[in-house]
Amino acid sequence: MRAAERALDALFGPAANPLRQLGALAFWMLWWVVVSGFWIYALYDTSVRGAYESVQAISAQRFGAGLMRSVHRYAADALVVLAVLHLLREALLGRFRHFRWFSWVSGVPLLPLAVASGMVGYWMVWDARAQVVGVALFEWFAQIPGFGLALVRNFIDPQAITDRFFSLLSFTHVGLPLLLLLGAWAHLLRLARPRTQPSRALALGSSAMLLVLSLLWPARSLPPADLARWPEQIDLDWIMLGVLPLADAAPWLSWLALVLGFALLFALPWWPGAPPARPAAVVDPAHCNGCRLCEADCPYGAITMVPHPNPRATGQLARVHTDQCAGCGVCVGACPSATPFRRGAPFATGIDLPQLPLAALRGRLDAALDALERSPGTRVLVLGCDHAARLDDRAAAAAVMLTAPCAAKPDDGAAPATVMLAAPCAAEPHDRAAPATVMLTAPCAALWPPVFVEYALRRGADGVLLGGCPPGDCPWRLGSRWVEQRLAGQRLPQLRTQVPRERVRLHQALTEDKTALVEAVQAFHRALAGRPRLPGDTAPRND
Repeated sequence: MRAAERALDALFGPAANPLRQLGALAFWMLWWVVVSGFWIYALYDTSVRGAYESVQAISAQRFGAGLMRSVHRYAADALVVLAVLHLLREALLGRFRHFRWFSWVSGVPLLPLAVASGMVGYWMVWDARAQVVGVALFEWFAQIPGFGLALVRNFIDPQAITDRFFSLLSFTHVGLPLLLLLGAWAHLLRLARPRTQPSRALALGSSAMLLVLSLLWPARSLPPADLARWPEQIDLDWIMLGVLPLADAAPWLSWLALVLGFALLFALPWWPGAPPARPAAVVDPAHCNGCRLCEADCPYGAITMVPHPNPRATGQLARVHTDQCAGCGVCVGACPSATPFRRGAPFATGIDLPQLPLAALRGRLDAALDALERSPGTRVLVLGCDHAARLDDRAAAAAVMLTAPCAAKPDDGAAPATVMLAAPCAAEPHDRAAPATVMLTAPCAALWPPVFVEYALRRGADGVLLGGCPPGDCPWRLGSRWVEQRLAGQRLPQLRTQVPRERVRLHQALTEDKTALVEAVQAFHRALAGRPRLPGDTAPRND
């Protein structure tokens, strides 16, 4: 999947990569299905004699209702394909456990709902294909105890096929998409700012593809259904109707595969061997001022505001819903009290991660900056993300010679979420002006408050490079977007205008793209070479 994403990045660019917007593309196809469906439904005749004839009349309007019929068919197929790919991608990336269980469980039933609606749509045409679809479906359901073959006879007897039957089909074909929309609403319920529209380029491109396919290969009906004879050969839409040949050849096996398959999908969030959940963020009432920035930035709606428990305090207090919290730290990076410039009091913030407090990150940042201060060459600090490209010792050596001494290496059993790179003592460079690079990582690049960038520059770093995931590929959904907007001054907390922008860069790349990160660090060093040092921050710090 990652290899396919990189290939499409090169073709379309990260912002328009369809694999990063599968869910939004599926919604876009759903809107095409709804719009085209209303168009042709207005011309559809819900009667035994009129059903087939009305569809033929619709198809005869090549650039009107006939075009919409073809768009309806291709958009429905695309919806199913995109939903399957979206489910597959999220499963391969492990995005179904812990706080994501609700979105996963509510999303799985949407796929059979979409397929069932498509099957009913083919049935409404009432041609030879519809005849086979109806009989095959009810023969398949006849395998379930309580149904029986008597049910099938109700749909092959000409006297049983009445106008009421087509009214029922129409109601079902409209009702199933309504259930699909209700399920989609539930699927997005725990996501803040869900992306339901693709980028403009993808929206226009996919729409153009629908229209081109519809014009070149328009949807066509087979001969009308004749219950007195069985069709010898039909064409199948293998996306919507591909299950029918399997159901016909092995009905019990197909039911078993279907039930076990969906049971497995529903059980995935609780499958044994899952990594432990990240501890939820914790609010410190003494330092939370009720600014609501953490609530606004939380990707999963896990933070709400409640009245402050202290009767003397005014305003509100952030409250974390632990079952929805991802433990990503995006809220920590949004807290305005997370300033490392604090003097005369211990470093504290209004909201924090218990497994990786911001004070500990500040301590590691100070150690990294102390190591950089020993280098007379250009000094670059990389504040990265655990899930994006990272500099290990080998990759860092390819970028620059690390000049941090052995003492700068963390020896306190630091969690792997924070990694500081430092060369061993034997690797001290002979060129005392060699550039130096230190990298620290956190669960999300958005955990690093913008004020940490200013702090690092005032503590001796010549430049700060923020690393993160590409747009649309952040495991916490919104982290990459918030980092971009904070640096651009479009979102609070923002990087202050006093910070020289030429000393701050953003590089977004996948975990596998270490080479791109190495090249970005090298280019940053070259851009910083020869620039004068910034005024240092020599004030004492109280930790």
